[in-house]
Amino acid sequence: MLLDHPAAERFAQLALDCIHREYPNKIAHTLESDADAGPPRELTPAFYGCYDWHSAVHGHWMLARLARSFPNTPLAEHIRDALARNITPENIASEVEYLETPGRAAFERPYGLAWLLQLSAELRSSESPLAGILEPLEQSAARKLEEWLPKLPYPDRSGQHSNTAFALGLMMDWARVVGHRRDKLPFASAVRFYTGDRDGPIAFEPSGEDFLSPCLAEADLMRRVSTPAEFAEWLTGFLPDVPMLRPVTPADPADGKLAHLDGLNLSRAWMLFGIAKGLPDNDPRRLRLLVTAAAHRDAGLAAVTGDRYEGAHWLGTFAVYLETMDLEGRTRGLRRVR
Repeated sequence: MLLDHPAAERFAQLALDCIHREYPNKIAHTLESDADAGPPRELTPAFYGCYDWHSAVHGHWMLARLARSFPNTPLAEHIRDALARNITPENIASEVEYLETPGRAAFERPYGLAWLLQLSAELRSSESPLAGILEPLEQSAARKLEEWLPKLPYPDRSGQHSNTAFALGLMMDWARVVGHRRDKLPFASAVRFYTGDRDGPIAFEPSGEDFLSPCLAEADLMRRVSTPAEFAEWLTGFLPDVPMLRPVTPADPADGKLAHLDGLNLSRAWMLFGIAKGLPDNDPRRLRLLVTAAAHRDAGLAAVTGDRYEGAHWLGTFAVYLETMDLEGRTRGLRRVR
């Protein structure tokens, strides 16, 4: 872990300032009648802040991760109080009811639901009593994703919320923590979608409002499902020339969509670190990957401030994910499941 306590306090404050802040708010809400109209705090009472549902969810994840990283501190105590205010049996029951209402099959799928599983994994890892309270919503989100993945004919290869590879990576990490048979579905989906890919078009990246790299997200997923030797072979086919990517700069960080590029630097950094970790220790590509990752890390972290809510409500999560990332999880390898 690279994060020190002062930085943890600064990032935590970004989430503490918004997980109970209802407005401004962008809701992806389907109305069937007038009765479905309501303010965010009534529609989704656990995750109504931070501008949108998925940002509220991963803001809670960030706080839970920081509390586990800095236990027995006033910061951890403050965080636990803030989380307990939202994650209550009554609020989670309302969230489940909202998610299970007919007509909302695609709600926050896959990005927000995958982050919900990541939050659950974090609470489980810290042995928080909130994990049990969140479990009904965890089960609902997992079921939604499990019903959807087998029907998905092709992966989404965009650089925003609908990207399939990024969501699968979060799902696989959750499945490893939970330790049950659900890990087979994201594993099989990764193999089905990506194992045959060659010549990833990374020269076309980024698109104008990306906060994820489609090619790097795919590679970061594949290192989770491969042995080092398998991954080295796959990466040679997918990215024959490892690019020396340069950090990007948004033209207007006050524009919520253009500010995505600040997040791209952070996500590129953790994906590049992950890809390097997934290769054999003597692989000559590792040095370039690590140097490129460090440059993106520095650029990304410098942009995480509380100056603009457009970025402040979510960039802290990406910073904490980068600074506390777990690279130890690895599944069985590709050839054993073919």
